[in-house]
Amino acid sequence: MTRLVLFDIDGTLIRTGGAGIHAFGRTAELLYGVPGVAERTHFHGRTDTALVREFFTNNGLQGKFWDIRHFLDAYVFLLDHRIQQHPGEICPGVPEFLSALRALPQPPAMGLLTGNIRLGAKIKLGAHSLWGDWVCGAFADDHEDRNQLARIAKDRASRHLGRSLKGEEIVVVGDTHRDVECAQAIGAHSLAVGTGGGSLEELQKAGATWVVPDLREFPIHRLQDLPS
Repeated sequence: MTRLVLFDIDGTLIRTGGAGIHAFGRTAELLYGVPGVAERTHFHGRTDTALVREFFTNNGLQGKFWDIRHFLDAYVFLLDHRIQQHPGEICPGVPEFLSALRALPQPPAMGLLTGNIRLGAKIKLGAHSLWGDWVCGAFADDHEDRNQLARIAKDRASRHLGRSLKGEEIVVVGDTHRDVECAQAIGAHSLAVGTGGGSLEELQKAGATWVVPDLREFPIHRLQDLPS
């Protein structure tokens, strides 16, 4: 039986219309005078902190802790402004899926497993009243590596539930092969959705447990049918 469901954000829970990408590019240009970063950078499935470090490396800039922090502080300011103007949309089936999880006889805990920094996640989800649903989370503030974030989320959920969770009791919901890979890193199941950065074929090749066009297509009872 599933005890924990961990959700990616961008392309899984919501679509922001590229608000984060726009804010990242504007930050690079305003702070460092480097144009065109948004167009040259591959964002899907990566962590904010890893993206900033890559930007510094590619442009011969110092990338120490406080430099990264300064970049991200400016980024969230611009992100908040962008989201207020263009909040984006909730992905198809998300409200119904979350409600169905809560309605299960033994509802699993729900958490976030995202490459966003925590404040960026709060800004994006808060625009759709989705910020308060999570008992735990792991964010780019915690680690640059998504696989490590999966381990952090698992440990935090275990502490919240008062017992050590097994990988097979966890489902990671995401839209890219990186989400599938981080599920595999902790021995978890993965539910891959075609609402974001990865095609259904790519998600199947990555080895996702289930692949669906969107969350409306997933029978919720499958989470209860998993062996304990």
